[in-house]
Amino acid sequence: MKAIKDIRLKSYNYKNDGYYFVTAICDQRKNYFIGKENLVESELKNLSGALQGFQIDFFIIMPNHVHIIFVLKDSQLALSEIVRRFKAKVTYTLKQKVWQPNFYEHVIRNEKALGKIREYILNNPQEHIFKFKQFYI
Repeated sequence: MKAIKDIRLKSYNYKNDGYYFVTAICDQRKNYFIGKENLVESELKNLSGALQGFQIDFFIIMPNHVHIIFVLKDSQLALSEIVRRFKAKVTYTLKQKVWQPNFYEHVIRNEKALGKIREYILNNPQEHIFKFKQFYI
């Protein structure tokens, strides 16, 4: 079995307060979320309500991946554990293997970068023509 490459910043604490842009991709880039986007959205919102120390700033559900901006503030859990729980809940709800291992993240360091990432998320569905959801703090 092929080892999963560790792509996280080595010296960064992913419990730190701040904004994080996360992309999680479906296994083999299959379009698992067509017609199921409300289930995925529900699991994301449920997780946000169940765990303290994080919020969802913005997100989009595409046919084969999700983009989410998480906001951590006094979080007891690291970003990877929050994403793991979200992916596990979606997998359980859809009753099938859904995700590629791992996820992509970007630590958002300032307001300008946050604005650019929100803009990217807003424009993403125009390229893929799919459902769009957004949240603001």
